[in-house]
Amino acid sequence: MSAPELLSDDGFRLDGRRPREIRSLRMRLGLFPRADGSAYIEQGNTKVVALVYGPREVRGPRSRSAPDQAVLRCRFSLAPFSGPERRRGSDLTLRLQQSLEAAVLTHLYPRSQIDVYVQVLQSDGSHCCTGTTAAALAVLDAGIPLRDVVCAGSAALAEGTALTDPNGAEEAAVGPGLALALLPASGLLALVQLSARVPCERLEPVMEAAADGCRELHRALDRELRRSLRERHGEV
Repeated sequence: MSAPELLSDDGFRLDGRRPREIRSLRMRLGLFPRADGSAYIEQGNTKVVALVYGPREVRGPRSRSAPDQAVLRCRFSLAPFSGPERRRGSDLTLRLQQSLEAAVLTHLYPRSQIDVYVQVLQSDGSHCCTGTTAAALAVLDAGIPLRDVVCAGSAALAEGTALTDPNGAEEAAVGPGLALALLPASGLLALVQLSARVPCERLEPVMEAAADGCRELHRALDRELRRSLRERHGEV
């Protein structure tokens, strides 16, 4: 599939979205009672689960603990059946850790640790971003305060048009793009990563497309969180 085929003459993508639209979103919190916090997200056909344990006493050598804040320990993995891509788990884990460290108020839990596990069950594009958002929601479900919910999004460039939240077919056709993690309330960028060279004149539109996706995701998450609260606690 070539890049021009990704957009119709009317400006629609293969799945019916406009260039700046994110995929459909479904989420659930608290599905795993043995974890302190958990979240499940379906973004399009990408499906991710995140589990959080803690804050709890530091395990292992005490020297690894910080006297004035909690230690975040993250692991990001892809299930063997999730899809053809096998990106190095260490790279995904590092991106997850950097994004969460910008949001979690670790200073409230000195000399403790918070363990975050993310697994991609099905990958159809932008799974790293979906996993980061799921992890932030699982931290929230665990009752751990955040500066803001981390919303992560990506964008790719197809024949000069920036596509927000690319699916697997779009990523395969146009190649890697840009991913960022945003704290929407403050506008703080927790992480920006380019996985390929983008011409300078094209960088700003791609950044804007990814940021627009994060903001749209934040609005969708707010609606889903309110619905989840009503279902679980009868709250609005």
